[in-house]
Amino acid sequence: MRSVADWLTSLQTDTPQEGFELAITLARKGVAYTQTSAETREKLRPVYADDADSLTMASQVIAIHYQTVAAANNYWK
Repeated sequence: MRSVADWLTSLQTDTPQEGFELAITLARKGVAYTQTSAETREKLRPVYADDADSLTMASQVIAIHYQTVAAANNYWK
C-alpha cells in the first residue's frame, strides 16, 4: 500500500485558500486510496454527480479536512 508520505509532506499552507485547496486534495486522495480503480471511480461518478446527498457528504468530508488543516496552521494567525 502506498504511504501518505509519498505526496503529503506537511499540512502547513501560507493562506486559508491554499489550506482549502489542500483539504480538497486530501478528500480526493482519500477516495483514490479507498477505490484504487480509476475505471471504477469514473464509472461511479455519474451515480453521485447529481445526488444532493452525495454532494453534501463530499462537502462535509472537505470541511472536516479543512478543520484539520486550519488547526495545523494555527488558523493563520
